Amino acid sequence: MYPGKTDKIICTIEARMSSTRLPGKVLMPLAGIPSLQFLVERIRRSSFVDDVIVATTVNEKDNAIIELCKKIQCNYFRGSELDVLGRVLSTAKEFHGDIIVEITGDCPFIDHRHVDKMIKLFYSGKYDYAGMQEFPGGFGVQVYPTEILSRVDKLTNDPVDRIHVTYYIYTHPEKFNIAAWHAEGMMKWPEGRVMIDERDDYQLLDIIAKELYPENQDFSAEDVAAFLKKNPKLVDINAHVRKKDPKKM
Repeated sequence: MYPGKTDKIICTIEARMSSTRLPGKVLMPLAGIPSLQFLVERIRRSSFVDDVIVATTVNEKDNAIIELCKKIQCNYFRGSELDVLGRVLSTAKEFHGDIIVEITGDCPFIDHRHVDKMIKLFYSGKYDYAGMQEFPGGFGVQVYPTEILSRVDKLTNDPVDRIHVTYYIYTHPEKFNIAAWHAEGMMKWPEGRVMIDERDDYQLLDIIAKELYPENQDFSAEDVAAFLKKNPKLVDINAHVRKKDPKKM
């Protein structure tokens, strides 16, 4: 819980087995650890997150995710595959979360220190939403109240908005008070990519994990960036992979 506040802060991790480009990616091992477990362990180090919850789907294929959650004693919620906004909102309501820290299961290197800094940014003013800009893909953290997502839930039924949970918020800045953390130094690298969408992404992230994790299980986002800057040929492994355009979903 954030000092001086009574809000319950939950972190939702969207995860499913039926990814179109790389099915089963959230359970693929990084340094021998299932990717989703890798991420959960990193987020659990946050000083302010009260609960980490995997928001998965009712699809039978996602039973494997539930088994992992039970094994690592992580809470979970099952909802719609395509209505991700509804799934995240239902997760927050089920676990009585006042503030949502939203991340996706294909970003296993998200840093708990970034999570805490984003929570501090959110509480630094009367904000409806806090996000990150110009960081490498795969480090994104978003923070917003459950009540704001409830409002968005009533405002839009556009499939793009329902799949990309906060798309409506950051594309309508006139309706919401938005805070942004702008990357600096080595982290100002928007073309960088440390998320898993395709096989080459996974190959790169497994190399990074095997290099950094044995030396320091709590390696930072900056450690990842520094390692890649020192080994630029590794960046070529997944340089061709592009993030999907929400408007073309």
